[in-house]
Amino acid sequence: MNYKRFPLGALWTNGYLFCDDETREAFFVDPGGDTQEVRDYLAANSLKLTMILLTHGHIDHIAGIHELVPFVGDNVYIGERDAFMLKHPSGQLQALLGVHCEGLEKFQTVSEGRVIDFPGCKIKVMETPGHTEGSVCYLVTDRENHSVLLSGDTLFAQSVGRTDLEGGDDLKLEVSLRRLDKLADSLHVLPGHGPDTSIASEREMNPYWPR
Repeated sequence: MNYKRFPLGALWTNGYLFCDDETREAFFVDPGGDTQEVRDYLAANSLKLTMILLTHGHIDHIAGIHELVPFVGDNVYIGERDAFMLKHPSGQLQALLGVHCEGLEKFQTVSEGRVIDFPGCKIKVMETPGHTEGSVCYLVTDRENHSVLLSGDTLFAQSVGRTDLEGGDDLKLEVSLRRLDKLADSLHVLPGHGPDTSIASEREMNPYWPR
């Protein structure tokens, strides 16, 4: 599985570029700020960006989306309960960061259990509300059956996303973590902020993990 991390925007949000070596197609997860480095990398490596995945609708995960939309058209995916945040990006976080982002009209919504086919892999949607109402994780599995979990702001290394912003809910986040608790220890986790981790590590070290 071939991917590269790009920390973007005011909060150094982890954006991830996945590509298929055979077709040279790529998708990007959470463009949270200026994407010039991403676009330069696409050009330098002859990659064709065809899809954008959003783990949720907060401004620090969508602020750079309009720079990438010309590559992908309406192939932008977000949890259906966060769709309004993509159409009308406003709220606490935008004011706090002083970041402005125009709304997006043409995109697609995803819900629990949907599988998105992409060259070289399948991407399964897991609804994980708590940080926002429409937060989702994406379970990406490649041809060799290797998987990674794109957890957005649901799960960080030894922490979780805050619940005091629009759509946040402590109890829903706990339920979502219990869902993740059913995943394999060996599963590698790519969070929305901070370093990579694994389910095993979080099961052992994360103080918010369900016991």
